Amino acid sequence: MQRREFLRTGLTGFSGLSLAGLYNLRAQAAAASAEKTAVILVWLRGGASHLDTFDPKPDAPSEFRGPYAPIDTNVPGIRISELLPRLANIADQYSLLRSVAHTGGGHPAGSLQVLAGDTARQDKVKPVYPDWMTIANYLRRDSSRTIPNYVAVNAVDRYDSFTIAGPTYLGPAYEPFKVTGDPSRPNFQVPNIGLASSQQARLQSRLDLKKAIDRTNRAIDASGVMDAVDQFETQALNLLTSPDARLAFDLSQEPDTVRDRYGRNQWGQQCLMARRLVEAGVEIIATEFDGPLCGRVANWDDHAVNHNVFEALKFRAPVFDQAVSALIEDIHQRGLNKRVLVIVTGEFGRTPRISHVASSGGGVASAAKGVVQPGRDHWPRANSMLFAGGGIAGGQIIGATDARGEDPIDRRVGPGDFLATIYQHLGIDFRRIAIQNFAGRPNPILNSGAPIPELVSRG
Repeated sequence: MQRREFLRTGLTGFSGLSLAGLYNLRAQAAAASAEKTAVILVWLRGGASHLDTFDPKPDAPSEFRGPYAPIDTNVPGIRISELLPRLANIADQYSLLRSVAHTGGGHPAGSLQVLAGDTARQDKVKPVYPDWMTIANYLRRDSSRTIPNYVAVNAVDRYDSFTIAGPTYLGPAYEPFKVTGDPSRPNFQVPNIGLASSQQARLQSRLDLKKAIDRTNRAIDASGVMDAVDQFETQALNLLTSPDARLAFDLSQEPDTVRDRYGRNQWGQQCLMARRLVEAGVEIIATEFDGPLCGRVANWDDHAVNHNVFEALKFRAPVFDQAVSALIEDIHQRGLNKRVLVIVTGEFGRTPRISHVASSGGGVASAAKGVVQPGRDHWPRANSMLFAGGGIAGGQIIGATDARGEDPIDRRVGPGDFLATIYQHLGIDFRRIAIQNFAGRPNPILNSGAPIPELVSRG
């Protein structure tokens, strides 16, 4: 058995990960320094209706406005949907960007535009450019870490058969450490983190045997490769045995009052884990809101054939409102609001004009098959995003859409501006950095866009 295969067998038997290979690949790229800020992305797969959440239009004609009235927030002049009372009470702690627009009308194209800055309008089976999360992971790696720097708590990676995010030419070494399953379940555990003492002993015995085999190779190795590989193995072992890594993912360490505040459900506990991870030093966290908490089709894609859009929003809004408001409040209360930027968005908004189409099947938030119900379709021409923390001022409304919510009429921004804002927060020089693509040519990490001034840290 070759040495590499022996190592893979020894470590994978416990971890399920090619961790040594991961650290090896990370160390091959040039390092880039940056202030240790962090980002938590809350991704609404399918695209939420901007009119029924953060950009209500109560004076629009009946064929546009939904049934939910806007309510006042704790910031005079800012109103959001009545479905979000908890967020209304903390509007001074976040800012709303209401004028995002792009040209990606399908879920894959819209996601690739927002997450990777790909300007193509057509859907693609897989991305051509790496998403901002893996770029940040690549540029901010630190081989001495015992906890991965990019963690996906319910990963942002696929939409049906399409891949909507990924490392592409950066390689799999920069993919996230993925946490799957429902963290609200009593028996939930994150695999591959913090081996029990008996497992650590078995793993150490395997490593001791491997080291004995390595002595002969090391005697004839004049290049230093063997010593370098040993460093990668040490890092992999640290992740498997580190008590800090184990505790960072362990939600049972939180008081019941805190877990209850976030909500004893998948989305709430995903957000709580994200907060624990940034406190433990993780710098890039993505968490996707989808699954049963969305309704019958398990996402925010509220076509009338999928859901009654208004019943779907009413069904999921209490969980969304509680989880996101708890995360924002916690970030501020724990003194993380300068370092950690929280972003809530999906790939696009929904059509302002309400459609009426027969349901394709009954279930949660959907009438029986054949019953005509209201829906909203894809709408890349307007979307709202929420930003909190990151040292930015709260209580802001940035940009505006027209009276029907169809198009921006003030401060239109595109995906490039969104990505530039994230890179600015992470201390990444997006104007100068280029990374070699598959052809060996330098590819800029961003081709256009500028940070949104109101969403840049005040220092």
